[in-house]
Amino acid sequence: MNWGAFGLNLAVSAGAALAVMLVAFVVGVRTGLHRVVDVAWGAAFAAVAIATYAMSGGGVGRGLLLTVLTVVWGLRLAAHIAWRSRGHGEDPRYERMLARAPGNRNLYALRKVHLLQAALVWLISLPVQAGSYVTGGTGAPALALAVVGTLLWATGVTFEAVGDHQLARFKADPANRGKIMDRGLWSWTRHPNYFGDFCVWWGLFLVAAGSVQAAAVSVVAPLVMSYLLTAGSGKRLLEQHMAGRPGYAEYLARTSGFLPRPPLRHGRGQSG
Repeated sequence: MNWGAFGLNLAVSAGAALAVMLVAFVVGVRTGLHRVVDVAWGAAFAAVAIATYAMSGGGVGRGLLLTVLTVVWGLRLAAHIAWRSRGHGEDPRYERMLARAPGNRNLYALRKVHLLQAALVWLISLPVQAGSYVTGGTGAPALALAVVGTLLWATGVTFEAVGDHQLARFKADPANRGKIMDRGLWSWTRHPNYFGDFCVWWGLFLVAAGSVQAAAVSVVAPLVMSYLLTAGSGKRLLEQHMAGRPGYAEYLARTSGFLPRPPLRHGRGQSG
């Protein structure tokens, strides 16, 4: 690995993530809706991947594959969240957080939301960055890891896209108002989107891990993402928010909390 070039890339990619999140902050201040940071999340990963590809000299190979996979995932996620958020007010998570702000709400949001997420984007994208700068790992084992990683990435994107589509259709039907979504992928796991993210980032790590150097530098990234999805700001907080809804306890009892499996047959959820 060209450590000097990689070190410079770390600085440039940090700048790319920060730039996207600062734009989101400005939009959040002007609109009063800091939930725009959720749209910026996917876009920031795409920006880091593109900046890394340009800094690494481009070309075909592992770096191009990592860039394409990251940009496709990031822009799909950003577009979906932008579409889903249209016409809505502030996200309840951010509203509760900002209600506890000791001073200026916007500056508090800058520190606790936008800058924090910029740092997480930079950290979690380490496989994309490191994998673009390795010079070894081009034999059969590296190719096998790239294939397995790409398939795992594709599984994750499919879970996210299909789960998002199923949930959107469910919510669009007035007959489902107040009901728990327990159909399709949502009957196999309570969090198809979080499981999808999990697969995406372990898949990208496997693509990068064709080089031992890249694997050693970046293994922290999928570990951090896994923690965030299962015990940090993902699954845990969402289930706390949903806990009081009628029918949700029954849904919890029969549906896997993360890894997909067939639902236990205890009847369907009724309301929520």
